[in-house]
Amino acid sequence: MDLWQLNIFCKVVERKSFSRAGQAVHLSQPTISSHIRDLESHFGCRLIDRLGKEAVPTKAGRLLYQHARRMLQLRDETETAMAEFQGSIKGRFVVGGSTIPGAYILPRLVGGFAERHPDVTLSLVIGDSEQILAETLEGTLELGIIGALAKDRRAEQVCILEDVMGLMVPASNPLADRKSIDLETLSKTPFILREKGSGTRQAISSHLRTLGIAIEDLSVVAEMGNTQAVIQGIKSGLGVSILSPIAVEEELASGRIRCIPVEGLHLSRNFYLTRHKDRTPSPLCTAFIRYMQEVYKLPEDLI
Repeated sequence: MDLWQLNIFCKVVERKSFSRAGQAVHLSQPTISSHIRDLESHFGCRLIDRLGKEAVPTKAGRLLYQHARRMLQLRDETETAMAEFQGSIKGRFVVGGSTIPGAYILPRLVGGFAERHPDVTLSLVIGDSEQILAETLEGTLELGIIGALAKDRRAEQVCILEDVMGLMVPASNPLADRKSIDLETLSKTPFILREKGSGTRQAISSHLRTLGIAIEDLSVVAEMGNTQAVIQGIKSGLGVSILSPIAVEEELASGRIRCIPVEGLHLSRNFYLTRHKDRTPSPLCTAFIRYMQEVYKLPEDLI
């Protein structure tokens, strides 16, 4: 077992594919398979199952992945610390984001940070809010940006951005011509819901509860695992949904989707920079947070 093999193993788990992992590290699929076999021989157990077209970690593989990510993170922190000692910032930094921050907010931050620090390699992990929070608390990620407040006391969160969601309706829907709709109409309209664990779903549920309405009272026609799937469902006429305007910026501009206010429902939510409060940030993490402070004019006592 060595760090290079663990890196390859993590790529297979994260990309759910031997061939995609090979593309990420510029190795052939047979070579990737050979490294995984060596690891399985070393530990004496199977680490990866091939289920259809996907490579999925076994229970032992999930355990190894958690430890391997921490070892690789420590490697990156070591390289960064030595580079910083010599007066430069370089190394590898992994940041996580829930669906909206991961797809629409973090790419811009990552791009600007990379332009300022060209010797830094940044990786972006996207998942739902629960996943990013869990990986941040486990130490797999140093920080994440999510759209939900954490109940876990180990989490330290700072609001970086307010988001005002709206009811997104396809232009072909009769509701699209209304200036607003009431809650009764909303409850009878086919609705597309995000999956459990989504920060968007949590925010919708929280706002509806303040009006005495449960999310189960909506006429849910589908639950979808990501925002893009919801957007496609709206455009195809499957139903309506409550989304961040950030996610449908192009569709709103083109008129394919329209945002309709819901009477009595103020759909604001925040995005939170999230860290483990007891973990000391690496030099790269500190530099990234400093950059975010500049962009969003955040308080200087974040770290």
